[in-house]
Parts: sequence; C-alpha cells; structure tokens
Amino acid sequence: MVVAMVAASMASGLRAKAMAELCCYLTVALCAFLVPSFAKLTTIEHPVKPNRSLSFLVVGDWGRKGFYNQSEVAFQMGRIGEKLKIDFVISTGDNFYDNGLTSVYDPAFRDSFTNIYTAKGLQKPWYSVLGNHDYRGNVEAQLNPILRSVDKRWICMRSFVLKTELVDIFFVDTTPFVDKYFTDPEDHTYDWKGVEPRKNYLSSLIKDLKAEMRNSTALWKFAVGHHAIKSLGHHGDTAQLIKFLLPVLKDNNVDVYMNGHDHCLEHITSMNGAMQYLTSGGGSKAWRGDLKPDDDVNHSAKFLYDGQGFMSVEMNENEAMILFYDVEGLILHQWKISKQLRSAV
Repeated sequence: MVVAMVAASMASGLRAKAMAELCCYLTVALCAFLVPSFAKLTTIEHPVKPNRSLSFLVVGDWGRKGFYNQSEVAFQMGRIGEKLKIDFVISTGDNFYDNGLTSVYDPAFRDSFTNIYTAKGLQKPWYSVLGNHDYRGNVEAQLNPILRSVDKRWICMRSFVLKTELVDIFFVDTTPFVDKYFTDPEDHTYDWKGVEPRKNYLSSLIKDLKAEMRNSTALWKFAVGHHAIKSLGHHGDTAQLIKFLLPVLKDNNVDVYMNGHDHCLEHITSMNGAMQYLTSGGGSKAWRGDLKPDDDVNHSAKFLYDGQGFMSVEMNENEAMILFYDVEGLILHQWKISKQLRSAV
C-alpha cells in the first residue's frame, strides 16, 4: 500500500514537472513570436576549443530531400566535419526547396535535414539564415523554436549575432533587401509577415548591425547572408547589398562575407581592401553553366567552381584557413588569411 502511494506520488510529481517544463517551453516559443521583428539582434554565445581555435563548415542551397547529390555532399561534410572536429555548421539559406516549409509539421524538415545530415561529425549546432526560397513558404514555421524538439541542432533566425572568443559572426536577413521580390515576384508568393513595412524593417536592421559591429571587440568579424555581394555566378552581384550592406561591413572592418544563392563555390577578393567574398551555395542542385566574366577591376576572382560542394573554416587568433571541397570531398581551393598582416597568402 505504501509502495503504491509512493509510486503514485512520484508519478504525480513527474507529471507536474513535465507539465511545468512544457509550459516553460511554450512560453519561450510564444515569446519568440511576440517579440517584434524590429527588436535588437539576438546574440548567441558559442565556446571555442581549449586551444582557442575554432572550426566549422559552410553550406547553402541544399534542402532537396537528398536529391541532386545533396546526400553525397552531406556524406563528405560528415567526413570532413569529423576530421576537423567542427564546432558548428553555417547554412547560407535556401534550406528547403522549392517553397520553404508549410508548417512546423512539414515532413520536409526531416526529409531534407534530419534524415540527410546524419553523420557523427555533423551532430553540432546548425546556425542558419533564410533564403529567398524559404520566404516562399511559412517563414514563422522555419523560425519556430519548436523545430528544435524535432532536431536540437536547428537554430534559424532572420538576423542574429554568433559570438565566440575569436570571431563575431553577423547573420543578415538579405532577402528583404532585394527589390525584385517585391516589384516583380513572377508567379511566386512571398511571406512578408514580420518584414512589412519593408522600409522600417531594413532601416532597423541596418541600425542594429551598425551598433553590434561597432561594439564588437572580437579579433575577427565575419558576416553571413543568403545573397551574394560579389559573384560571377548565375545571379551575380546584388545591387541593394552593395548599396546598403557593404558600406556597413567596410566601415566595421569585416574580414569575410559568406553567402549562398548562386549554386556554386566561389572566392573573390577585394583589390583595395582586406575583405574576402566567399560563396558556398553548392549543397545540392548546381551546374548552371552561365558564369559571368571576371572584368571588375576592383575585385579579383581567386576561385570559381560551377558545381556542388561546401566549405570549411579553421581559425585561431592569428590566421584563418579556408578550404572548398567538391561532391567527392576533394579539396579544390584553399586560402589563408593572416590577421596580423591583414593580408591573404
């Protein structure tokens, strides 16, 4: 009788604890929706390795349920991720084709993410931004923290700052900058909830980026967006980012801008500054075959591969080593940036 009463009491206590945890979780999830989109940028802290180094992978334009060599790229990412003992993965957007997620229950989340990136080396946080294809779906579903109960790796926000002891990485929501999605959406429908009025959204975002970058004391500063600032791929340069975002990056001595959108791998360097432009958009469908000529006298294309693959970054206080890999895991290009000299080797 006593045992039964104790068991019942314990069960009741466990149910109460579970209910309290559920209420707490739902409150956090609800607050995520109640916080205005124009609020100050969220900051996430991530530790470095004991030797004060950091390593991570960068991939974009991937969510195709394993097709178009997505699974093959994922396999090589797992191999390299384990070899480098990566700390996290960065996704440069277009996470779910063709039209984002329909809801938090959309099976595409598992089919294109959880069930594809299964390797041991990829069981790390995935810090992700939205791409234009993601905006064609239910944006709030992809941003919803409830997805973390499906896969705890998933961390996706419009714009945010990832802070480490080595580098501050500024994730920027670039899709709302692009005029044509508003003026000429073709047959597509975009989910602009949380963005409109657009002018206010972009003004607030630029203001917050300036403040966060100005206050940053990190040794390195990286930025991530879906759309390219400089690219020789199919989509090419993004005029609105050159006009509104690039001056902010230059004024705050950002070292590297990483993006997707063009389904290729690419490295462009500035001839009159230290900034490196890196495209990692080869997570699945690629091989467009319509590359643009390298005729910009202010920038130099160090590497361009019109195919599938991904990128890795290994860094410490003094240098950052960047490598690009193809779908078979072969190294196609590598580049070392020296922080001490503010130059590339």
